Formats: sequence, C-alpha cells, structure tokens
Amino acid sequence: MSSPDPQVRAARNPSTPPAGRGRGPVVAVTGAATGVGDLLTRRLAASEEIKQVIAIDERRGEVSEAQWHLLDVRDPAIAERLRGVDVVVHLALDLDLETDAAARTAYNVRGTQTVLTAAAAAGVRRVVLCTSAMVYGALPDNDVPLSEDAELRATAEATGVGDLLEIERLGRRAPRAHPGLQVTVVRPAVLVGGTDTALTRYFESPRLLVVAGSHPTWQFCHVDDLVSALEYAALEKVDGELAVGCDGWLEQEEVEELSGIRRMELPSAVALGAAARLHRIGLTPSPAGDLAYTMHPWVVSVSRLHDAGWRPAWTNEEVLAALLAEVEGRHTVAGRRLGRKDATAAGAAGATVALLGTAALVRRARRRRGL
Repeated sequence: MSSPDPQVRAARNPSTPPAGRGRGPVVAVTGAATGVGDLLTRRLAASEEIKQVIAIDERRGEVSEAQWHLLDVRDPAIAERLRGVDVVVHLALDLDLETDAAARTAYNVRGTQTVLTAAAAAGVRRVVLCTSAMVYGALPDNDVPLSEDAELRATAEATGVGDLLEIERLGRRAPRAHPGLQVTVVRPAVLVGGTDTALTRYFESPRLLVVAGSHPTWQFCHVDDLVSALEYAALEKVDGELAVGCDGWLEQEEVEELSGIRRMELPSAVALGAAARLHRIGLTPSPAGDLAYTMHPWVVSVSRLHDAGWRPAWTNEEVLAALLAEVEGRHTVAGRRLGRKDATAAGAAGATVALLGTAALVRRARRRRGL
C-alpha cells in the first residue's frame, strides 16, 4: 500500500492548535469524551474556522481547549448548556454489541429527543445527527450505489438499526415541530477505526461466511473521514441527508483476495437459522438480521459531500488493510469472541469444526435450560 502524502497525513491528525479564532460558529459536541466525539472535538478545537467548542459528556475528556459540561444528554438541563451555541453535533449514542438492547434504545432515543428539544429551546440553528448507511437496508434489489435520497428500507432486525431509524424519524420531525431548527444527518458506511461492530467482527473469523447465492459488496468509511465530514456539516458547508464513505466499493472476491481469508459458503437457511438460534439463547450478541449486511449490497453515493468539495482521504483498500491490522489477534466465530485457546483450536481445525463447536455450545445451553 502506498503511503499518503504529507498533506493527507496532516489532515488525518490535526494536532496544531489554531493561532487565533475566527468568527465561525460555536459548536457543541455531545459524547465528546470518547470515540468519534473525542476525535471531532480535537479537530474542531484545532480549527481556525470554529469560534468555540462546547464539549458535553458524563465525564471530562482530554481536550483542554474545549469548554466542558458534565451531564447526561437525557437531562433537560442540557438546554441551558446550549445557550449561545450555533450548531450541535450529537454523537452521544450507545451502539455497543454487549449493551442490553432495551437500555440501549432508551438511551439513544431519549437522548436524541432531549438534544433536539433542548437545541430548539436554546436557539440553536442546526443539529447534526450521525446514524449509518445501514438505514437504507441491505437488499438484493438495491441499486449500486444507492442514491442518498433512496428510501430507507431497513428493518429493526439488525443491531442498533431500529434505534437509528427512530433517530432519523426524530430528525425529520424536528424542523416541523421547531421552525428555525435545521437538521443534518450523516450516514457512514462500514465504520472502521477503533470500532467494534458485527461488521468489523466479520473480519475476525477464521473464514469469511458467504451465504450461497448472495452478492456482497463492501464500502468502508474510516473514522478520520467521518470526522472530516462531520466538520463539514458543523461548518454548514453541506446540509440535508448525506452519506460518507470511500469512493466506490469492493466485491466479495476482492475482499477475500486482499485479506487472504478464505470463504466458508453455507446455504441461506442454515446460516440464518443458526444465527437466529445462537442469538436467541444468548450465545452471540448479533441477531440474524446482521447477516443481511454481509449478503446484499448497501453501497451509497457520497455525491453531496463531493459537491461541497469534500473528498475521502482513505480508499476502501486502505481501510480494509487498517481493519485487518486492528483485529489481528482477535478471534470470532458467529459473532462470538473466543479466548486464545479456543481460537487456536478453531483456526487449526478450520471453519467446519468451528461450526460444530458452536453447535455443541447450543446443545449444552439447551441441556442447562432443560430444553
């Protein structure tokens, strides 16, 4: 892989504080202490185009240039903290695979409702929401690529997607309920860079599961590119509903060649049935609906960002290489992380034995439950 030029590397890691603040917007970031929120807070704090950064989280982060407010985004008191803010970027979401689904939904939906209402009450002119291109749904008849205006055909069967669809619904309703408030929605493709999702765990398996008759396509989004797209949205250089990701996509065969991981092909009924059973008895965190996103295309156009002058700094090939380096040493079968001893056995025995071992886990769980 060729190394990016120095200008691209500098754009990926903005660390030099600005010499002086301009007359740009005051931007508040929720979920600012960790993950994407932390990276965006750092980037905005280093930008001469931002007047001030307000960082909101339940604990203080490490960006000393930001003004910190410590509170839960579901607390209505957040409205007072947003006085004088021009743009809110709402990133306080819980999409952890291990979080209880009901608690996750309660946090994500209530938090978004509160932020939108508080922003309107405080006179904020724009809220930026970050969901996922997963909201378009992964279906065999999807266009490749999907238009950003394509119908959202996802269902709530995949991890966190139900929450994201509800967040999008709240975002569409907010300008009608609160005239003067604008909402921008950013939808990243498969997000890579310090993330742990069902889709990144797919590449931790000893074999890449391919459902017979399916035609997967892969489009990635490095977290650096998501952060730069969110900065564009915060600076109001782009608005509306927009997707973000690498240009183009990779076919499954290209992914296998680049990764060096061989495929394991299974009939649809076997793969979906096993995934549903494993999730139902609590052995895997991922519901069967996650499999659709490894079966069918959901590649998206990034035309709105392109029209605004934004370009991704990463290619799909580069992001895949970064993902493989990040998950090296981790071992997952059917979405379930294995310990080192189990992983060694699974890798040595191959995918067939791994599946048999998973089936044995199912049988043991049933015996314990008296099924």
